[in-house]
Amino acid sequence: MNFRDKIQHQYRMAGITERLIAINVFVFVLFIILKVFAFFFQADQALEKLTDLLILPRQPEVFMVRPWTIITYAFMHAGFWHIASNMIILYFSGRFFLTFFSPKRLLNYYFLGAIAGGLFFLASYNLFPVFADGRNYTLVGASASVMAILIGVATYAPNMVIRLFVFNIKLWWIAAFFVIKDFVMIPVDNPGGHIAHLGGAALGYVYTTQLAKGRDIGLWFEKIADFIAGIFSKRKKTPFKKVYRNKTKPAGRRGPYTAKHQTKTQAEKQKKIDEILDKISKNGYESLTKEEKDFLFNAGKD
Repeated sequence: MNFRDKIQHQYRMAGITERLIAINVFVFVLFIILKVFAFFFQADQALEKLTDLLILPRQPEVFMVRPWTIITYAFMHAGFWHIASNMIILYFSGRFFLTFFSPKRLLNYYFLGAIAGGLFFLASYNLFPVFADGRNYTLVGASASVMAILIGVATYAPNMVIRLFVFNIKLWWIAAFFVIKDFVMIPVDNPGGHIAHLGGAALGYVYTTQLAKGRDIGLWFEKIADFIAGIFSKRKKTPFKKVYRNKTKPAGRRGPYTAKHQTKTQAEKQKKIDEILDKISKNGYESLTKEEKDFLFNAGKD
């Protein structure tokens, strides 16, 4: 197995959080390499034009001809500490998130968080007088997406206890800290970024509260993503196989019995999940046994 095959194998074996981190890091490293080559060949303007096609502009008229930037900006980062901080928070908040939700739903939060953050950015820079200075502001970074995931899981399990160095703190404390920090930092530095973070946070909160009411506001995006994935996925043709009926064993009552058995199993599984979630709400995540954590993690994948 060569190096390329090893990388592909590791990517296929990785979870959804690790894949998102891998894509972000790949794009970041790629643009570093392109910047070096642009320096050697004096192609800085060409690289700048390519970057402009991926980052979110403040001008609505420019955004209208580059609508994809409402998502692609979330995979672009301004520097090492920018991407490092985002990926660290994404890794840990993603782990907590997948304890309760499926990988597909994490993608919903990530991309819808990016869209919400981008819309907050566009609205703010075109409505508030303080930004009417004509400067060409742009937005980059996965922070809005990360905030959507963090606030989403904190809304669902606010009393989950997290071990931070030598302290035990509740998850909602961490979420509240980031929201307050972004709010108070708006007039200090990078207002567009902090406004976008709050947009992602708002999406995470609303999404989770709507799920609690039985409404999945991200279902439309999931259907679009599944449709696009279906177009680009490779369809392998399987040879026709002749199937013979087994005449020795009657199968008349196996269907209803199987369905009844599966329904009973699902009900028992949901009951156990509810019991574990009640335990988390009362005593925190760390009060769970290893078996309970593994059960909840595997249930989130279904």
